[in-house]
Amino acid sequence: MEGEPGTMSNDDLSNDYDGAGFGNRMGFGERPAVLVVDMVRAYVDPTSPLYAGVEDTVAPARAVLDAARSAGVPVIYTEVVFGPGGLDGGTFFRKIKPLELFVGRGEMGEILPELAPAENELVVTKQYASAFFGTSLASTLTALGRDTVIVLGYSTSGCVRASAVDATQHGFMTVVVSDAVGDRDDRPHEANLFDLAAKYADVVDSDDVISYLKGIET
Repeated sequence: MEGEPGTMSNDDLSNDYDGAGFGNRMGFGERPAVLVVDMVRAYVDPTSPLYAGVEDTVAPARAVLDAARSAGVPVIYTEVVFGPGGLDGGTFFRKIKPLELFVGRGEMGEILPELAPAENELVVTKQYASAFFGTSLASTLTALGRDTVIVLGYSTSGCVRASAVDATQHGFMTVVVSDAVGDRDDRPHEANLFDLAAKYADVVDSDDVISYLKGIET
């Protein structure tokens, strides 16, 4: 029946969420860090089963990184590396067969050269979707005195979403950069950006983030 949940137009859906009090804009904090989630070759190489056609996110991501570095804002990366047979990946590894690409340190797990970390930038190794699960990331951000996490990376419906939700759950103001995250299809990409903006994060474009970073006092 028209008007029931699940059958609304896009405008009606936005109005419904807004009217119920979702989507409150939190804004940026004063001490941000940039989190680059799994921006690795597997997602941009057409020979990879994880290929997502997300090459257009690389330039906005690079622009955000350049602005962060110029402002002295910490940049932290994640990579996925599994041990032999993916034993440390548990049921997640068994659920998603292409994760076999990340056993050991193969070429598909390499961070994109255009976005490569600087010598003084941390790379967190993880085995699950969230950058926070089973890692020291939350402690590192706290020790650095950070209050805001700006998230870039792949994929929107997977590791980006899980990391953004966990950033909020660890008490950080969370920002997802809409044109610097990507997924293998626009439908999960857009649905997850909508839901993140409604419940867990501010979703803004790279121009807004860069303007904010340029105003940071180091």
